[in-house]
Amino acid sequence: MTQTHEIKAQSRKDEGKGASRRLRRASFVPAVVYGGSQPPESIQIEHNTILLAAKNEWFFSSILDLNVDGKVQKVLVRDWQKHPFKQLMMHMDFLRINEKEAIRVSVPLHFLNKEKSPAAKTSGVVISHNLIEVEITCLPKDLPASIELDLGELKPGDIIHLSQLKLPKGVELVAAHGGEGHDTAVVTANTVQEEAEATPAEGEAAPAAAPAAAPAPAKKDDKK
Repeated sequence: MTQTHEIKAQSRKDEGKGASRRLRRASFVPAVVYGGSQPPESIQIEHNTILLAAKNEWFFSSILDLNVDGKVQKVLVRDWQKHPFKQLMMHMDFLRINEKEAIRVSVPLHFLNKEKSPAAKTSGVVISHNLIEVEITCLPKDLPASIELDLGELKPGDIIHLSQLKLPKGVELVAAHGGEGHDTAVVTANTVQEEAEATPAEGEAAPAAAPAAAPAPAKKDDKK
């Protein structure tokens, strides 16, 4: 079971762009909690709380204990808006969780023992991580913090697909319900082949120009 983490927040009544700007100037992040049988709720969170939490992988993929004015509710981060170039979180959305209903969440992939693999020890082999997270469905109690993939036996030319991931009990891949053609390659170990460009050798003669047309013979004067 995934460890939960508490995020403290306060309810707010002021809404709109002007109210959000005032909150940001006061170092708060405007946010909304929605879902479940309750109506959406506008809240505010200290920016430093969000900034520190957002540096952790668990913040975006784990169940959180959102404490609003002393009342705790289980939520997931569903959306967020960051400043285009400043280290500022502008807005957040949280989704309430029903512990008896399955959820869809993207969780990170953790790659283990890549350096020990035959592929990593072979010259000219490039190991590519085509995915860094996968979307899963499960009950909240079964939500893993991450999915681990052991690359210790990876050999040159190997391809590891989604269907080869070892999932915890109660966890399914969302892509597995998409039918054929959705078994994406997660990791590939390809050999790099250097191909020399086919360029003309130095000093090679350029194609000969077409011969110049022979001058037309001089026209003789007609004899009278």
